[in-house]
Amino acid sequence: MDKLKRFAVDYVSYVVKGSPAFYAWIAFLCLFILCLLYGTYLHAAEGLRYTGLTDQVHDGLYLANFVFLVGIAAGAVTIVFPAYVYHHKGLHAVAVLGEMLAISAVLMCILFIISHMGRPDRLWHMLPFIGIYNLPNSMLAWDTLVLIGYMLLNFIGGFYFLYRKYTGQPLNKKFYLPLIYISIVWALSIHTVTAFLLNTMPARPMWHHSMMPIRFILTAFAAGPSLIILIFLVIRSRTRLWIENSAIELLTTIITYCLGLSLFLSLSEVVTELYANTEHALGLQYLMFGMHGFTDLVPWFWGSLVASIAAFAILLTPYWRTNNRLLALACGLAFSGIWVEKGMGLLIPGFIPTPIGEFTQYLPTTLEIFVTLGNWAVGFLILTVLLKGAIGILLGDIAYAKAPQDKTTSNAAGASATPKLT
Repeated sequence: MDKLKRFAVDYVSYVVKGSPAFYAWIAFLCLFILCLLYGTYLHAAEGLRYTGLTDQVHDGLYLANFVFLVGIAAGAVTIVFPAYVYHHKGLHAVAVLGEMLAISAVLMCILFIISHMGRPDRLWHMLPFIGIYNLPNSMLAWDTLVLIGYMLLNFIGGFYFLYRKYTGQPLNKKFYLPLIYISIVWALSIHTVTAFLLNTMPARPMWHHSMMPIRFILTAFAAGPSLIILIFLVIRSRTRLWIENSAIELLTTIITYCLGLSLFLSLSEVVTELYANTEHALGLQYLMFGMHGFTDLVPWFWGSLVASIAAFAILLTPYWRTNNRLLALACGLAFSGIWVEKGMGLLIPGFIPTPIGEFTQYLPTTLEIFVTLGNWAVGFLILTVLLKGAIGILLGDIAYAKAPQDKTTSNAAGASATPKLT
């Protein structure tokens, strides 16, 4: 227990210390968190009256970000799977960073659900064994279950790894490896269940097709590694932890294949729906070209498509994707393009037109935008804290057996060393 307390104290002590740039980053995030607190107060006092949601379009920007972030959480498995199943050396050394990203992404999902509810005090209804948990009939109940389970798996696995590294003890493979393998399978389940949350509604033709879970998994394995590569590039430039080129190259290959397949399925859906031109294509027609003078979502669709195609073109060209600046651009384009496709480009047009043929325009209000930015700021704050502490342990700056006078000295071997399995 003393070691555990020392681990927590040393971890927090290391995280709160940083350069002026680190404190400026934290202050920048806190500005948006203040906006979130104000928006949460308005939601608690007035419900969702300050949003652009209506009876016809009752899921908007908050739930769109939730759907996207479930994919980011699932995308973290693109580090863990090659590291532990195929024993990829470059990714094995930093696999714990993927688990930290998964924890942050799931916590952001919960924040967006709280914002979407309007009344956070009612969240307890969604908790297993405490609230009204309608299993097995409610798909939302299944989604809550798999998300909470996935977060716990990554939290236990990630911090067990860090604790054993901190104390210099080997990992217990009988405990740790089953946890890792379960989390790999579980990662696929969280986004599959989220897809079922949408495509099991036959009254919404734009969602009601069997390709939805496959598209969700593909976009998750494109957007998640895109964010991970951007984080890796920042870590390489701002810290002493060196992430091998082989790790980034493998993640780039995964993005290229998954983004290409996702584009193929999206364009196949366009041909299938518009060729027959039935009433089931109205939502897609509204998204692509607008209908009855409603065209606010049209730029979102075409902007997302252009961004995804541009990212795919860069990634498909070996000379371009080996250039870190162009790689960062491609990852940023892929990430933003999929964010639009999974959010404004999928969720909103599913409600327009309604099952009785009504057309109701939806655009997020200023409050929704600032609450969304605030939720992302909380997520990035948590991610910063988790990654900074994990990097400190990987570098050997945080160690139980380290003498106080040695704490300022760097451990060159710590960057690549990982606990051995027993």
